[in-house]
Amino acid sequence: MTSSNESNGIILFAHGSRDPLWRLPIEAVSVQIQSMSSGIDVVCAYLEMTEPDLPTTARLMIDRGVKHIAIVPMFLGVGRHAREDLPELVSQLRQQHPSIHFDLRKAIGEEPQLTQVMASIALSAMS
Repeated sequence: MTSSNESNGIILFAHGSRDPLWRLPIEAVSVQIQSMSSGIDVVCAYLEMTEPDLPTTARLMIDRGVKHIAIVPMFLGVGRHAREDLPELVSQLRQQHPSIHFDLRKAIGEEPQLTQVMASIALSAMS
């Protein structure tokens, strides 16, 4: 990451849904990030059926002066969207915005911390 938080941003990237309530957990993560680190620009973007999409979100952040964008796939599993669609979208962003650093992170479901939290939640059902 660069040294100035003002030029850093996070895009929480999710699939999308026709159901407007579906996006609430993703948006709650965005709110939590903002409360934890007010200097980081954080926005949600979606692959399909929900706005805004990834290119629109990236342009908005760039217009606000963000120079380093971490894209965090909010997928539990690593299916075709995470393996193929998202890397292609990020490749297009890199071509369109060569002066911006795009950091495509691994899917959130691959993070050991999330696995541990999910296991703890499941075990809490036994209490």
